[in-house]
Amino acid sequence: MKRSKRRYLALQIDFDGAPTPKEFIDAVWNAVTRLYGEYGASLTSLTLIAYNAENKSAVIRVALATLGMVKAALASITVIGNKEATVHVVAVSGTIKSLNKQLK
Repeated sequence: MKRSKRRYLALQIDFDGAPTPKEFIDAVWNAVTRLYGEYGASLTSLTLIAYNAENKSAVIRVALATLGMVKAALASITVIGNKEATVHVVAVSGTIKSLNKQLK
């Protein structure tokens, strides 16, 4: 069985205050499910890797084949926890190490 390729996305969250990690990941899952349904969401292998409430940033991991789907879903997020919010993709990389290099 062939190993699935993954990509890591560095995200910046524009939000008044700081959403909890659960509120954030729930908003991402809801956006993906709303656009692509449960089957499409299951293909993404979406995982929250890191979340920083102070910087309002996050790192998520997705399957390479669904990278475009996830980026489109992130762009459609307008509300997190009943407050207006937007999510921006800052960088995309194949490893966390190279993602950290891109962010410096």
